[in-house]
Amino acid sequence: MALPTLISPRRPAPVFVCRKCLGRSDDAKGLKKAIKRATKHAVGLGGKPPRVIMTSCFGLCPKRAVIMTGGGAAAHGNYVLVCSTEDVADALALLREAQNGSS
Repeated sequence: MALPTLISPRRPAPVFVCRKCLGRSDDAKGLKKAIKRATKHAVGLGGKPPRVIMTSCFGLCPKRAVIMTGGGAAAHGNYVLVCSTEDVADALALLREAQNGSS
């Protein structure tokens, strides 16, 4: 009988974004583009960017903000609130720190 092997994915853990929060925000299209752009810029040379996945409601529903999570932050139930396109890079950095800290 063959032993199980451990494999690692080619790309980082996905980033989950609440579709309902994004739809209610004032600049939904710009915010979605900023999230995708920031995930592509956050990757080093030769790496694949994490996927941005639109999910159903997380049940937190903040006013004038969008909920994001991913990786280790999602495993621990931590979420990041993003209010504008300028906050996206900092939010992704927080999610990466949570993922690296939980490994």
